Amino acid sequence: MEKAKTSVFSNGLIWFGAAVSIAEILTGTLIAPLGFTKGLMAILLGHLIGCALLYAAGLIGAKTEKSAMETVKLSFGQKGSLLFSSLNVLQLVGWTAVMIVSGAAAANAVVSLGGWVWSLIIGVLIAVWIAVGIKNLSRLNTVAMAALFILTVVLSSVVFKGGFDFTPDGSISFGAAVELSAAMPLSWLPLISDYTRFAEKGKAATAVSAGVYFVISCWMYIIGMGAAIFTGESDIASIMTGAGLGIAALLIIVFSTVTTTFLDAYSAGVSSVSISTKLKEKPAALVVCAVGTILAVFTPITQFEGFLYLIGSVFAPMIAIQIADFFILKKDSSNINACWTNLIIWAVGFAAYRLLMRIDTPVGNTLPVMLLTAAVCVVVEKLKGGKKNAERNA
Repeated sequence: MEKAKTSVFSNGLIWFGAAVSIAEILTGTLIAPLGFTKGLMAILLGHLIGCALLYAAGLIGAKTEKSAMETVKLSFGQKGSLLFSSLNVLQLVGWTAVMIVSGAAAANAVVSLGGWVWSLIIGVLIAVWIAVGIKNLSRLNTVAMAALFILTVVLSSVVFKGGFDFTPDGSISFGAAVELSAAMPLSWLPLISDYTRFAEKGKAATAVSAGVYFVISCWMYIIGMGAAIFTGESDIASIMTGAGLGIAALLIIVFSTVTTTFLDAYSAGVSSVSISTKLKEKPAALVVCAVGTILAVFTPITQFEGFLYLIGSVFAPMIAIQIADFFILKKDSSNINACWTNLIIWAVGFAAYRLLMRIDTPVGNTLPVMLLTAAVCVVVEKLKGGKKNAERNA
């Protein structure tokens, strides 16, 4: 593999771009029924849980210099990891479509060209980002992120200058709000190592990546929640156009969508290589971008709350097992076809997540499921080791 050469700063820019998105703002609006104080606590707690896991996942890639789906082989084996690589490609195609649809709808509310036209424009820009390549994006991302930062500050001032006239209605529980807040950083767990593997200073780059994502994603959620509470409006495009932002609003919408969705498409290409070495990262990413754009044009998807929960139920127990194997057990299963023990534990974790969705806990579903999954993983491995020792001594 090519020597890692990305800087801590460029990693921070990547995750700034990942966090600034319409999808994050829209998810924040769902938390508004809690009221501002409780909603803020839920956002911070959920992101603290999600970003701590994001850091752990990214650190595995930084230490091994392997892509996200290549690190999965350490816990599930060469063939066992194919399940997660395939699911990851599918979810990233879905995310690409969801993000393009959301961005196109918002852009069309500012300048009416037709949703399909904006989908094509956004799809082409994502393809340009992919063509430039992850190692050559630093200068382009610096300009784009500086512009987005300024425009997002302006958007924040527009949202929070309104008067407060809102009564919490309790239509969402605190635990559910925590889970929604954790779900967005969780959706990046199967991707972060695709970027930290190239870092010159792996630990620092991973910490900055997770830290930047925590701050900016919380900010996006708060903008969305604040929009619903302070303006009574959950349509961010309407808020921006009503405030006379015009072209500034359009730039926020389009470029935030591009910088976020680029990561989805690029990582889908990286995961494709884990499925078959005959595939190449950049061409596969461009195909995913094209498929996502086509889906956005012909099958407009507007609701993604359930999609977020599905991603959490698949990848939260997966990364829990990886964390237990890598940091606690120091175990490497990459030299076998499949680690059936871990696959069974993952299935138990998946089922536990789906069952816990029916139970309201103060910290959501992710943390309990991951603690349970990691604990089972450690206990089973210790029991297996004890049994082997007993057999040797018999």
